[in-house]
Amino acid sequence: MTTGWLNDLTGLARQVDGVTWAVITINLLLAIFARQLLRFTFSDQLDSRTFTRRVTVFRALNLLIVIAFVYTHFYAKGGASGPGFKLLAIVIILYLAWLASALAAWFILRRYGKRREANGETRYSESYNSQLLTLFALVFIGIVTLITIIRLLGFNSLLEAGGVIGFIGVFLALTQASWAPDIFSGLIILNSDMLEEGDVIELRGSGNGKETIYGLVYKTKVFHTEILNLVNNHRIMIRNAAIRDQIIHNLSKFASARGLREVLRFKIGYDTPPAKVREFLAAAWQRVLEANIDGIEEQHEPEFGVGETGDHAVEWLVYYHTKAPDQLRRLKMELNEIFLRTAVDMGVSLATPLTHVVSNEA
Repeated sequence: MTTGWLNDLTGLARQVDGVTWAVITINLLLAIFARQLLRFTFSDQLDSRTFTRRVTVFRALNLLIVIAFVYTHFYAKGGASGPGFKLLAIVIILYLAWLASALAAWFILRRYGKRREANGETRYSESYNSQLLTLFALVFIGIVTLITIIRLLGFNSLLEAGGVIGFIGVFLALTQASWAPDIFSGLIILNSDMLEEGDVIELRGSGNGKETIYGLVYKTKVFHTEILNLVNNHRIMIRNAAIRDQIIHNLSKFASARGLREVLRFKIGYDTPPAKVREFLAAAWQRVLEANIDGIEEQHEPEFGVGETGDHAVEWLVYYHTKAPDQLRRLKMELNEIFLRTAVDMGVSLATPLTHVVSNEA
């Protein structure tokens, strides 16, 4: 019995072509080394639950392909058919399309992306060329996948296939307002080199009620850009088209070797003479130098001056330089505290006085 069963199995194995054996072997290897392979594509999510789910789905689809080929070529002897088998074949085709697009995006990013060294690690960020080539690769793979599924479903004639493709084309045309602006805006952003990964930016809305966002560019993708909010320490997602509608201040791309020039503003009443105010500002800055605050360019002298002469007080400005735009929130808090203490010690009021003008005319 055992010998006959082995002979039957050997005979079935000889009838299967080399392509089938290659597909089964490759998918088994992909299932075994799934975690190692996905590290290259999703290196920023190694410890997340999403990455674990992707590994599980990756292995399940590989085993599904193996089971489908074993059933088709060993059990059914190539005669499997029916709606269930077609559905399984569509799932396999979609999986292979996803795998091909992920590998293509990975190779394009390594070849045409921007290479960066950060904390001893090599990172690749998207560039205009890599994003554009990835988009073309995804379109090509999508067209091939679509044609394959159409032929698998039995739409072989030109009229039937054209009807299916036309329906999909109409659907894309009706929904292009939702995805086309973000794709082209993402390409424009990457081509302008205005926003790069690691840049500290300030987004100011063009209309009333728009929130001002102070954050670090984490990643620019096809449809959106991920930004790390440096104030609240969380990630936010903004549509690429929405970013282009706002005023963007890139604080990392300062135009001077001195660094970014920032300003502190103080409202001081008219009863304090300008000489007294300058003495207070100079004394406060001397305390800043003695505190040795990290991020301040101490070798460059600050600038003191009057910004505006308002109805109730004079606005005095203190300009200083820094090369740490990601530390602006901390720097302003520490500097304001030092200036406040100095003002208290020197008897200079930083409270905006309330001025009343009384006319004595009858």
